[in-house]
Amino acid sequence: MLQALHPVELKGVHIPHNKLTAELETVRMPLPSKIVLPMNQHVGAACVPQVGRRGHVDVGTCVGHVNARMTADIFSPVSGQVTEIRDLHYSDGRSDRALVIKPDGEQTVDPSIAVPEVTDYASLVEAVRHSGIVGLGGAGFPTWLKMDCDLSGIDTWLVNAAECEPYLSSDYREMMEHPDTLLEGIKVCLDMSGVKRSLICIEDNKPKAIELLREMAADDPRIDVFVLPARYPQGASRVILRNVTGRSVPRGGHLTDVGALLFNVTTMSEIGRYLRTGMPLVRRRITVMGDAIERPQNVEVAIGTPIGEVLEFCGLKEEPRKVVIGGPMMGVTQVELDAPIVRQNSGLLAFSHELVERPQTTACIRCSACIDNCPIHLAPISIQKAYYKHDLEGLDRLMADLCVECGTCSYVCPARQPLAQSTRFARAALRAEQRKKRGRG
Repeated sequence: MLQALHPVELKGVHIPHNKLTAELETVRMPLPSKIVLPMNQHVGAACVPQVGRRGHVDVGTCVGHVNARMTADIFSPVSGQVTEIRDLHYSDGRSDRALVIKPDGEQTVDPSIAVPEVTDYASLVEAVRHSGIVGLGGAGFPTWLKMDCDLSGIDTWLVNAAECEPYLSSDYREMMEHPDTLLEGIKVCLDMSGVKRSLICIEDNKPKAIELLREMAADDPRIDVFVLPARYPQGASRVILRNVTGRSVPRGGHLTDVGALLFNVTTMSEIGRYLRTGMPLVRRRITVMGDAIERPQNVEVAIGTPIGEVLEFCGLKEEPRKVVIGGPMMGVTQVELDAPIVRQNSGLLAFSHELVERPQTTACIRCSACIDNCPIHLAPISIQKAYYKHDLEGLDRLMADLCVECGTCSYVCPARQPLAQSTRFARAALRAEQRKKRGRG
């Protein structure tokens, strides 16, 4: 096995894990009454519908495509008929176009589906380009584009299996249920890229996954399992890089600048699955939990399944006060239950009125808890004050653009200041100003 650096104890916070679904095998949900496929389920240019109203689709049919570099095709998870193309509106003000498909129950596979031929790294990247795979940890960055980089300085292929968000266990179940496709994905990437080693980075609260993957990877000296302390937000890209390799990404830079690539563990497993079957990304596992859920479980759903139908499948103890897509720390509150599960979602949480009642915000007591626990060594309270004053130069000095939006600052604040939210807005404002300056230059 390759020898890795010892873990570096970084800032962050210990949060109750609440991973009560971790040892429950994934349940496959029956087909929903309809599939809603937004055309922008990724970072980059939105796809354009490739099928019109009343058009027929099969499982694996490409229904969304655009001629742009930063994009990822979208595929139908069902066979059936397109019933409408409509607008979707999100809680953050964004809008999108979506195909609505009525399943016919036949699940006929598109005849164009075939196992891709991969002979070198270029053909591997090209294959992944047609798979619809994006960053499945939540980022949604097109995977093929992340792979299409200069490999000359890359010595480490990191696999992010930390899954540090409370409640979520979908990545853990991927490791336990499909370690073969995970290792297959890693091996083909190493074989074709020439990168010398891969480290599967797992928090120490997942001992079964650590033991299983170490045993299964024992015959390949390029692959090792790196055990991380269970400390949130261990899975943030800059945090995991620093903790595993001791390297830091320069401001404005990328992990590739310091010799590393980082992919989510389910993303890597999906690459292995796609190369084995030729079926693009059309289904995914999500953790459904929360005190308002009757039967918490990990559920494999067709991408595009309405949230309300997933909740109905798992059952509700009571009408939830808040429904969150993702984890409780970085997830997004959902206001429309007809909205779908998309490919980068890994969790669906439903909480009661009692659990999400927000304490009253009080004045900052200058305790420095937000600064002491920020994993990126930022000063969230100072960033908030600069944002409220519209001080863009101050935000630049405070490096608000480096925030990873982990929510640690809000979690530890005794005054319940909305630090994570204001820092998110500050980051967006600073980046917009930086883009404006580049445009003028």
